Amino acid sequence: MKKITIGGVKEEIIERADYPPEKLKKILEKEVVAILGYGPQGRGQGLNLRDQNFNVILGLRKGASWNKAVAEGWVEGKNLFSMEEASKRGTVIQFLLSDAGQIQSWPMVKANLNEGDCLYFSHGFGIVFSDHTQIIPPKNVDVVLCAPKGSGLTVRTQFLEGRGINASIAIHQDATGRAKERVTALGIAIGSGHLFNTTFQNEVYSDLTGERSILMGLIQGAIKAQYEVLREHGHSPSEAYNESIEEAFQSLYPLIGEKGMDWMYANCSTTAQRGALDWAPKYYKVIKPVVEECYKSVKAGTEAKIAIESNSKPDYRDNLNKELTDLANQEMWQAGKILREFRPERAFKKN
Repeated sequence: MKKITIGGVKEEIIERADYPPEKLKKILEKEVVAILGYGPQGRGQGLNLRDQNFNVILGLRKGASWNKAVAEGWVEGKNLFSMEEASKRGTVIQFLLSDAGQIQSWPMVKANLNEGDCLYFSHGFGIVFSDHTQIIPPKNVDVVLCAPKGSGLTVRTQFLEGRGINASIAIHQDATGRAKERVTALGIAIGSGHLFNTTFQNEVYSDLTGERSILMGLIQGAIKAQYEVLREHGHSPSEAYNESIEEAFQSLYPLIGEKGMDWMYANCSTTAQRGALDWAPKYYKVIKPVVEECYKSVKAGTEAKIAIESNSKPDYRDNLNKELTDLANQEMWQAGKILREFRPERAFKKN
């Protein structure tokens, strides 16, 4: 466990070495971890716990997720149950359904919570926006959060590689006096490399802002803008794609993640350095007000309301598929589909 100070802010970083397997087993030995949902997070966290022989069960509806779980070794009646039965059996309920799914299933889950149980989230949406979700836990249970800073697929793949994704932890309610111990042990057990502390509110505000901004929304908009400018000035699809996407994600961005922006700048050409240093402030000036607008919309609950209303419509899935199809049909992603096949690792596999 390390104490760090950044920008005058003191933080505590909990490392995997602080919670070796024997310590995790001792803390969690009497727990039955019931995971509701087998989406990306439910699958990744569940398989990681199962691989380490923790007492973990799944709660699912019969259908595609159930069939996928069976195909991956979960056994009906042993560690695979209906959501209601899993909720009854669990002492820790990992509520990992979609936000809309949580709203729908909450009355059943609430009815099956016993005094001293632990209600675990990987996203604080349902709790923070309870005015919209009506998810208000009883006072006699622990309510905790462990939010991996990446997709459930990354949680799983990094665990299999012997690594671990970072995750934040938070406590909304400590009914037993063991909430911190429970969420910390669970955070390491699901495969996290290190944990840092947050609150339910801060996790939701940062997560929703990030998704709409640098993680997904902003990055799509920025890529599309540069690709289209290059194409409109006569550059070929291959050149526009490589300059806008391939070089960024295959070459430069991994260096930023590994070494930092300063290191990446220092190891580029002097021409690239000068241009990046000159133009970064111009983009910052334009973009920061948009991110601020996004954050305020998140904090006000506007984004939550939009998401809930959209996801609750009967034709939501059809409309989503149409929007995703439109995205996939953008020329730059069609170019990517073709050009990714020429990456060396794929070419070598073919040969």
